[in-house]
Amino acid sequence: MATTTTTWRIAVTPFPLTKDQLDFFHQLGPQLLSFYRALNRLYNDSVRGLQPAWVAGYLDQGKPEGLLTYSRMKRFRDQLPAVIRPDIIPTQDGMVITELDSVPGGIGMTACLSTLYLDQGAGDGLSLVGGPEGMVRGFATMVNSQLAQHTGCVAILMSEEAKDYRPEMTWLAARLRAIGLDAYCVEPRHIRFTEEGLRIIRDGMDQPVALIYRFYELFDLLNIPKSDLVQHAIKKDRVAVTPPYKPALEEKLSFALLHHPALRPFWEQALGREVFLHLTTIMPRTWILDPAPIPPSATIPGLAIGGRAVMDWHDLAKATQKERHFVIKPSGFSELAWGSRGVSVGHDMPQSEWAGAIDKALASFPQTPYILQEFHKGRLYELDYFDPVTSEMSRMSGRARLSPYYFVSGEKTELAGILATVCPADKKVIHGMKDAVMVPCAVIRNASAEC
Repeated sequence: MATTTTTWRIAVTPFPLTKDQLDFFHQLGPQLLSFYRALNRLYNDSVRGLQPAWVAGYLDQGKPEGLLTYSRMKRFRDQLPAVIRPDIIPTQDGMVITELDSVPGGIGMTACLSTLYLDQGAGDGLSLVGGPEGMVRGFATMVNSQLAQHTGCVAILMSEEAKDYRPEMTWLAARLRAIGLDAYCVEPRHIRFTEEGLRIIRDGMDQPVALIYRFYELFDLLNIPKSDLVQHAIKKDRVAVTPPYKPALEEKLSFALLHHPALRPFWEQALGREVFLHLTTIMPRTWILDPAPIPPSATIPGLAIGGRAVMDWHDLAKATQKERHFVIKPSGFSELAWGSRGVSVGHDMPQSEWAGAIDKALASFPQTPYILQEFHKGRLYELDYFDPVTSEMSRMSGRARLSPYYFVSGEKTELAGILATVCPADKKVIHGMKDAVMVPCAVIRNASAEC
């Protein structure tokens, strides 16, 4: 889940994209679905001994055995996330994907903002990506494709940890009902287990659930009431669920696997050479901070400091400020692994703190693996926004994160909308904050430029 905020700056118009940039986003959806499919196959083959065992070892690190056994059930083997949301930084050299999120926040907010900005005309010469109903209808199409033979309503099931997202998902459920999809945003206490399946019991309502849209993180299962009953109903095929209970597909370290030289033959075969080369260009080089000793005859693939190959992670601690344009962050399965929490930006902190971040990451490996990732600086944009303090228009110079929402139906991915989060230029980590502008994206008509 991306971090959320209850207040942000209001932009005058949607965030402008060129036609070429929109083409980039349309082409990216199928490529990311192929990536998830290949990652799923790589993990399954690793478990079965057809690929190196260390692949599954890394993806399983720190997970409870019961969840791993559950995720490997044969009936879940081919299931993939049905919502794909990358976080993308536009740089001077092109687009860079910093991470993928298959349990993203912002769906309802982007949908609502799209409606509001379209009502205001969306700005001269701009065409809103997805249109006013793209997010709602895209979500509905995705959900319908997941129902299979199940009958009943759709329950957007939210954990306490995700409570800040409840208003937007409640709004989304209401919009889904307005277009004919029986959907409700509910808490675990509203779910009742029966031998026939799950039912929603709330406000006089008592009806069967056909599909659970899982709006909670797998690391949080022990804190979610009735989570074991929900899992039992899913296991017995009494109810469908998306995204699937597959923690291996929710790890940021998958980027490191994509760039690992020993796995290149697999990725080229699974993705095709063209898609593989494209993804390795836009997904930054990433390394797993594994404290295991490195033999004297070996170096960490592709990692160099000041032109010197790195043989020990602690060599990073000696890097100068200019040499440490890297980010350290938890890979997944942790309350620190979403939003901006747990992120250390190497060139934005004193050397002693950077060394401490490396030590902490290495010490955390048994429970929560961390990754090291190249830092890519976003290009600057000038945006006008309404200042509620002065009640006047102001201009901000900032860096953007673009978050496209892809909804998957079978083999098809639909780009339903793009949320731009623009933070002041002095912020190193871009996320939802009170000083950020959060606004849907629109395409500039009759204009194009390179990504």
